[in-house]
Amino acid sequence: MIQIDTLILFFGASLLLALAPGPDNIFVLTQSAVHGKASGLFVTLGLCTGLVVHTTAVAFGIAVIFQTSAVAFTLLKIAGACYLLYLAWLAFRSRETVSESKENVSLEFGKLYRRGIIMNITNPKVSVFFLAFLPQFADPARGQLTVQMIILGMVFILATVLVFGAIAILAGSIGQWIGRSAKARLLINRLTGMLFIALALKLALTER
Repeated sequence: MIQIDTLILFFGASLLLALAPGPDNIFVLTQSAVHGKASGLFVTLGLCTGLVVHTTAVAFGIAVIFQTSAVAFTLLKIAGACYLLYLAWLAFRSRETVSESKENVSLEFGKLYRRGIIMNITNPKVSVFFLAFLPQFADPARGQLTVQMIILGMVFILATVLVFGAIAILAGSIGQWIGRSAKARLLINRLTGMLFIALALKLALTER
C-alpha cells in the first residue's frame, strides 16, 4: 500500500498542477463567469469524469498506445483541437443573444457535464502526463501497481475537484456582477472564444 507521506506529497503536487493555467481550469473559469458557479461545478464534474477515464487507461496500460503510436496521438489531438474550436464557435455565437436578456441564463447542466468529459478525454497529453507522473509515486514493493495507479488517480481527482470547485465558485461570484452588463458579457464571450482558438492551436501543434 502507498505510504501516507507519499500520498501527502502527491496530493500537494496535484494541487499545484491543478492551479497551473491550462485548458481545463480556464474552461471552468470562463463557463462559471458567463453562466454561473453551478455551471462551472458541472463542468468540473465532467472534467473529473474524464480524469477517471485517463486514470483507468494508465492503470491498465492503454495510455501507452498514445505514447508509442503517432497516429493514435495525432487523431485524438486533432479531435480535441476541433472540439475546442467548436466551443470557440459557441462562445462567439452567443454574442447574438446577449442583448436580448439581462438574465444570466444557465446552459443545461447535462450539456456542460458532457462538454467537460469530451474536452478532457480528447486531450491525449493528459494520458501521457499521467503515464509519466503517476508511476513516480508508485512502488512495486508495496502491492499491485494497477491498484496504486488507481489510488493515485483518485487523489489527483480529489485535488482537481477542490481547485476547480474553488475557481468555479469565485468566477461565478464575479460573473454575477458581470451579468448586470450586456457589454461585459459580450466581451467575456469574445475573449472566451479567442482563448479557445488559442488553446486549439496549441493542442494541434503539441508533440508527444
